[in-house]
Amino acid sequence: MGTYRQYCPIARASEILAERWTPLIVRNLMFGADTFSAIARGVPTMSRSMLLKRLDELERAGVVESCAKAQGRGHTYRLTEAGADLAGIIDGLAAWGERWLEVTTEHSDAGFALWAWGQVQMNRSALPTDRVVVAFIFADERPSNRRYWLLIDRGEAEVCYSDPGGRPDLVVEARSRAFVDWHRGARSWRDAIRSGDITLTGPAWLRRSFPTWNSHG
Repeated sequence: MGTYRQYCPIARASEILAERWTPLIVRNLMFGADTFSAIARGVPTMSRSMLLKRLDELERAGVVESCAKAQGRGHTYRLTEAGADLAGIIDGLAAWGERWLEVTTEHSDAGFALWAWGQVQMNRSALPTDRVVVAFIFADERPSNRRYWLLIDRGEAEVCYSDPGGRPDLVVEARSRAFVDWHRGARSWRDAIRSGDITLTGPAWLRRSFPTWNSHG
């Protein structure tokens, strides 16, 4: 982490926060990601070595603290008081980006949308109480980002990156841009379905229920 050699508080704060990836790591922690894997899944194109470096820098700067897991290997991470105080800055960046920047196809990573959905944007009160497996297929994505699963059990939901087993109860096939736009509230569910950009295969009650799980839907 370099220094601008200026006493200005903007310069000193920028030494920590203006590093590439750092605001996204802070965002992920604010979203409730508290393990290395959970944080990494919110920045899927970031190398693991760079994530380790940034977490170490944030810890040395007093923004993040870690502790060894009580069971198993690895650590858990959380924001310190100073880190939590960045909420206003992260919210401000979000508001500025929403107001002034367009979402393009390059910004339409369906895997990230599912991660964010599972972390903070899931309407859990609308979820089925029984076990349900939803398979997602994004045919326009590269193979490594093409298939995901959502496992719902007892009103809780978890995004899975490998097949949890069993035949899916619902299959969602979608174009990435259409799914992302619907998820973030920029496109109506009716329009996405009518256009064929999103299709559902499964029982009628699940097809009706699915869009109500999205807090922006």
